[in-house]
Amino acid sequence: MLQAESGKYHYQKKQISSKNVSFTDKVIRSKMGIMAEKLENIENLFDPAASKATRFEKGVAIRKITPRSSQQEWNPSENREDPVEILIKTSIGRMESLLPIRYSRMMESPFSFFRGAAAIMAADLRHTPNTGINLQLCGDCHLMNFGGFATPERKLVFDINDFDETFPGPWEWDVKRLAASFAIAGRWRKFSNKTCKEFAWNVADSYKRHMLDYSKLSALQIWYADIDLAELIERGEDEELKEFQQKRIKKAAEYTAHEKEFAKMTYQDGSRARIKDDPPLIFHPSGEEGKRILKEAEIVHKRYIQTLSDEKKVLLSRYSLHDLAIKVVGVGSVGTLCGISLLMSATGEPIFLQFKEARKSVLEENVNAKSKYTHQGERIVMGQKLMQSASDMFLGWTNDDHNKFFYIRQLRDAKVKPILEIMKARNMVDYAKACGWALARAHARTGDPSELSGYIGNSNEFANAISRFSMAYVDQNEADYNKMLEAIKEGRLPVSAEI
Repeated sequence: MLQAESGKYHYQKKQISSKNVSFTDKVIRSKMGIMAEKLENIENLFDPAASKATRFEKGVAIRKITPRSSQQEWNPSENREDPVEILIKTSIGRMESLLPIRYSRMMESPFSFFRGAAAIMAADLRHTPNTGINLQLCGDCHLMNFGGFATPERKLVFDINDFDETFPGPWEWDVKRLAASFAIAGRWRKFSNKTCKEFAWNVADSYKRHMLDYSKLSALQIWYADIDLAELIERGEDEELKEFQQKRIKKAAEYTAHEKEFAKMTYQDGSRARIKDDPPLIFHPSGEEGKRILKEAEIVHKRYIQTLSDEKKVLLSRYSLHDLAIKVVGVGSVGTLCGISLLMSATGEPIFLQFKEARKSVLEENVNAKSKYTHQGERIVMGQKLMQSASDMFLGWTNDDHNKFFYIRQLRDAKVKPILEIMKARNMVDYAKACGWALARAHARTGDPSELSGYIGNSNEFANAISRFSMAYVDQNEADYNKMLEAIKEGRLPVSAEI
């Protein structure tokens, strides 16, 4: 059931019979409509006049309405939407020729499926207990969307690095998706259920401990905070992996990503540098459709330049556009219009920019709220700037003439990605702690760390609940994955071999 307190709505822990599920869902949707008014301006949820102690006690009081133990609950309703239908729905408007690659990537493993199934989990999280505390969410908060990258000041930091689904919503949703991703990845790596549960537990425990630390800082101190990648790696206990990661950092810092990519990805065509085709992942579209896409991409690039601040315009005025190509990226983004542009200075220095189509967040319909931004690219860029400790200096947004929205950033800037295949159990624990820390830092910027810490408390109750939820969702994810495989066998979803 839902109860109101202080203008917020929460789940009251109560077992609901399956015959009442449909009615309950209607009640949830009705009450979430009221919550949506608060989601439009999350900055107004923070009361700067209240003391930290008052806000902490407010969080403690929420436990009476939404017990921490209730966060373990995962009870799919009988009218749960078919996960295959959700995938089909989220494929509408994508480039049809690339959809086989999307499903081919998702069928590689239950973990790959999970990475591409943010919309499925968002629909599920809508029906889980939450405290009514809302803040800016990553929206697709899984372990592969974290990593190291260079700030504009050339410092290497560890942070969240994907914000395609960012949107205001219940803070628990990010924590649950992140913790579940560790449990799912752990099972894929053949770790025991006990070990997988430990991974998820450490995500929530690290989030708890670091949120408490942030609750003791001023708002400005939180805004200045970042996580130094070199220091984070030094904390690890595995000397062999530590040495490997330190070499990766050194290599990333030695020379710019643009120079590395230029050597690998280009060839000289007369006086112009051109991007090499590597189909089906990097290609210049052909025919009339190809001409149209490339023309649109040029328009997008020119409009993007005009949206930048004056100093960025001056910087990019030193470069000219040499080439554009489509580039298939990630799992969840496959099929959307994404690509790379190659810019060259008069003296031969390259810059690669990545443009990505910006679609409506999968969270929007599930929090039952309209975005404050009419431009989906702006939504992503603003969400990223709210959550990241430092954002790409070329981050921007624009659109084409056909109502498609885009955002633009540099293509790989000294990025250091996690390599799950080489991680032992203790490495996964360390990485879970790091991701929990980074998420707490991001949430502390737009949420109230005092209120969150008051709710979470100092005990293990919250971490225990999140780890139990994660293990339950591992099974749900595998069941959904198997449904996708059946749909592929039946020909409902197209797949193809990928070069």
